Amino acid sequence: MQHFIAHYGYIAVFIFTVLESACIPLPSEVTLSLGGALCSTAFATSNNYRPLNLVLVIVIGIIGSIAGSYLAYFVGRTGGRSFVDRYGKYVLLSHADLDKSEAWFKRRGPVAVLIGRVIPLVRTFISFPAGMAEMQPGIFGIYTAIGVAIWVSLFSWLGYHFGGQYHKYTKGVSYAGYLVAAAVVAFVAFGIWHRYRSLKHGGSPRNRHVKR
Repeated sequence: MQHFIAHYGYIAVFIFTVLESACIPLPSEVTLSLGGALCSTAFATSNNYRPLNLVLVIVIGIIGSIAGSYLAYFVGRTGGRSFVDRYGKYVLLSHADLDKSEAWFKRRGPVAVLIGRVIPLVRTFISFPAGMAEMQPGIFGIYTAIGVAIWVSLFSWLGYHFGGQYHKYTKGVSYAGYLVAAAVVAFVAFGIWHRYRSLKHGGSPRNRHVKR
């Protein structure tokens, strides 16, 4: 991945940011940090790479992130409910859950999308449930753009700033990302476990309605 970014520059930054925002778990913090580091003449020339322009890396990273986000959003919007119909039972989801999710996104969707854009792992998948919940495309785009602009600018600048210590810096970023990702996975696992226990002991909403 790093070899590809170093040799293909802007094209690689665009491709990887699109993929990462389209629910493919690639570490965009590494992509952007290396893109920023390549803007440092000292880092680029010492590694025999062609220097990049920091502004272009940021702009291309933002465009790629927004494009990938909309791709995942429209997949969720057009095929999300049929996906739940077919496979939802395997992950304890139903149409009632989608209705609740849609109502929740109407109230808190903009904040969820904005905050989700700056949390590792969450930022990779947040667009799909936003599409499934049929969040308004314009609102989704505005808050996505704000969130990805913060994320892309931050890591591109950090990569540029720590260009001379890039490898030491990326180790620290990777460790921090792993910790946050582990916390997110643990939270999701707890939610699934809690959901399973609720259904097991209380039955489905449809069954409870029949009993009454």
